[in-house]
Amino acid sequence: MTRFILVGFCLVCPLAAMLRGDVNDMNDWKFTSSRAETAPRSSTQVSGDSRSLIITGNGESICDGAWSKTVPLPTSKHVRFNVRFRAKNIEMMARNVVAAVAWLGADGKEVSEQDFATTTVAPDENGWRQVNGIFTVPPKATAARIDLRLRWSANGEVEWQDAKLVATEAPAARIVRVATVYHRPRHTKSAQENLEQFAKFIDEAGSKHADIVCLPEGCTLIGRATDYIGAAESIPGPSTEFLGKCATKNHAYIVAGIYERDGKAVYNTSILIGRDGKLVGKYRKICLPHAEIDGGLAPGHEYPVFDTDFGKVGMMICWDVSYPEVARELAANGAEMILMPIWGGNETLCRARAIENQIPLVLSSYDLRSAVYDQTGEPKAQAAEGSSSVVMAELNLAEPVSWKWIGNWRSRIWLEGPVRASGPVESR
Repeated sequence: MTRFILVGFCLVCPLAAMLRGDVNDMNDWKFTSSRAETAPRSSTQVSGDSRSLIITGNGESICDGAWSKTVPLPTSKHVRFNVRFRAKNIEMMARNVVAAVAWLGADGKEVSEQDFATTTVAPDENGWRQVNGIFTVPPKATAARIDLRLRWSANGEVEWQDAKLVATEAPAARIVRVATVYHRPRHTKSAQENLEQFAKFIDEAGSKHADIVCLPEGCTLIGRATDYIGAAESIPGPSTEFLGKCATKNHAYIVAGIYERDGKAVYNTSILIGRDGKLVGKYRKICLPHAEIDGGLAPGHEYPVFDTDFGKVGMMICWDVSYPEVARELAANGAEMILMPIWGGNETLCRARAIENQIPLVLSSYDLRSAVYDQTGEPKAQAAEGSSSVVMAELNLAEPVSWKWIGNWRSRIWLEGPVRASGPVESR
């Protein structure tokens, strides 16, 4: 657990403000650092009704310091934490600028892992970025310490304003019913014949009110006497049109792997069809095994994430799972779930990608059991070996996983993981 020592100053806090947990003033804020010799510079600024707490780098990349304030907790099982900041000369926003809540017991010691609030990257017209989080108050906590921090940025500067910690309701659940298909067409004559077989499973998932259905990789090629180039088609094209009708009929999103021709190039592509039957977007497989390279396929270069009515989803395909970078880029771009058409692969790697990014991973396969993995890497649902089926699971995208000794690991990934040049695009 983090420990700070006082290296700045404090002002007397009115008792009334402390009792209502109001941290939207500059009273009783203390500038702290774990080591005085590495502390950045601190200052305050008052302009009209605006009050700012400022931290500026000391010219060394090891600088680290925070404005801190301790307040009693309201009588509520959940609290909402909000603050805003604007910053400049920051190397990686999610790593260098940190807003945290430490939970304190009656003796003033920490009783649980700290919680870290997420930072929206896009600033407003005046450069302010909002930080927010809803946290569950640990049973033994009687007070909270707010830490508004700048660290590891030699020439960075951050200005904090309007910190608030107030009672709130539990965050609303965001339930999504996920279906994945385990089926291998054999001895088929056309892409249409393959898709008609998969349509029966889509209808089965739709009858169970699935929100999104995942089909395997190359579902228009498997079982046919053709190759990648022979199976390739335009997107949009006949397969997206057919799957669009399936999506409309079942009021469900559909993810499917097909081969895409775009001019001279042919890609191994995963498509996302909306509930209305329209193409939402596509992902082109980035990591190609030599058989696909020798078969004439070209790699993709982008990591798109798409908005749905239940959250943000990303896609990857088969061999992508063998490398951590693809899933990590999708998570950095804001994906709350990854859907993966896959021919066959390593189940352990699939579980690892879910765990290390703390987002569910849904796979649909022929040679690997189709499954829905949660953030712990455990299958919420998994197909039985060798039997065509639809498996389904409910996921709550608003519910964080709390790990023993770690707490909410997802909120710590960008704070404590390897340096990434741009940091997460949407949130950490």
